[in-house]
Amino acid sequence: MSDKKTLIIGATPNSGRYAYLAANRLVSHGHTIVNVGLKSGEVAGVPIEKAEKIHGDIDTITLYVGPDNQPPLYDYILATKPKRIIFNPGTENSELRKMANEKGIETEYACTLVLLSIGEY
Repeated sequence: MSDKKTLIIGATPNSGRYAYLAANRLVSHGHTIVNVGLKSGEVAGVPIEKAEKIHGDIDTITLYVGPDNQPPLYDYILATKPKRIIFNPGTENSELRKMANEKGIETEYACTLVLLSIGEY
């Protein structure tokens, strides 16, 4: 298995949220993570940062922010130039998907937790 460096947008220190579970599951599967969110703290031993620093080595962005809150993040997401974006349930956004596809970024409406559990991440 290769490390697919993953940027988690919507990271939170709240252990009841799917973004929190995904961060820990990604790390346990050997993937490097970058946490981006509004709340401060850390998840899976990695600090949560604001959507400011562009990480140029991201394989996957996994979204945990609803479509109504995504437009201010469009430039940040597209500037990151990931290989793919996973739209987790509840984050589906045809506008962002189209923008990403036009830039050659693969998009997927899927669940990161499910993909990890079935070995398809």
